[in-house]
Amino acid sequence: MSVMDLYCAVDVRGGRCVRLHQGDYGAETVYDDDPVARAVQMADQGAGWIHVVDLDGARSGRPDNAAVVAAIASAVSVPVQAGGGVRSTETADAWFAAGVERVVLGTAALREPALVRQLAGSRRVAVGLDARGGEVATDGWLQGSGRSVLDVARSFAADGVDAFVVTDISRDGTLDGPDLRGLAEVLDATDVDVIASGGVGRVEDLRALARIEGRDGRRLGGAIVGTALYERRFTVAEAVAALSGAGEGA
Repeated sequence: MSVMDLYCAVDVRGGRCVRLHQGDYGAETVYDDDPVARAVQMADQGAGWIHVVDLDGARSGRPDNAAVVAAIASAVSVPVQAGGGVRSTETADAWFAAGVERVVLGTAALREPALVRQLAGSRRVAVGLDARGGEVATDGWLQGSGRSVLDVARSFAADGVDAFVVTDISRDGTLDGPDLRGLAEVLDATDVDVIASGGVGRVEDLRALARIEGRDGRRLGGAIVGTALYERRFTVAEAVAALSGAGEGA
């Protein structure tokens, strides 16, 4: 069994490290005034990846926190996956040039799928499938697209994308547990790596994600964890162990 990667989330708004509850910009908790230092700390503790989201950019369509994203990419010792406000080749290229390993396209993937296909030909690109009630949302999760997660996933399955980042918005930041069934459905729908996001609140949630198996025996590629780490529900080391299958009886 392949080992899932732990993606430690660093969501940036107004230059600070924050978390939103169910994607609500009015329900923000500030965890750190220095997102770069927080990212370095998580990387040093064993994170496989740092997952950075420019929350301002996701809503505005501009890379509003590009300087912070670049600073994180240059400061940490592990690869960085970043999204939020990437709506053009220029923005994506700037992030790659700053050291970002993989760029996540969400709104742009729905509105301009040709951009995904263009970038995926030579760079590492993930498509963000942010769902509310099974419908993919755009514009910082504020607008519905009218398309289902499985429909969008299948539409990009043959385009060379590196991964799908699947987020259940209703669970994000809640600590109430991930959508295991929905994630399994996406895993079965394509051969592209699937990264789980949203709802992880306990070590057992991570173990449950690690146990998901597609029809062909495939497993999830990774899990994004944010609030649970900031709230000290468990440590980075404990999360890594859970995703690797270690400490099953703990």
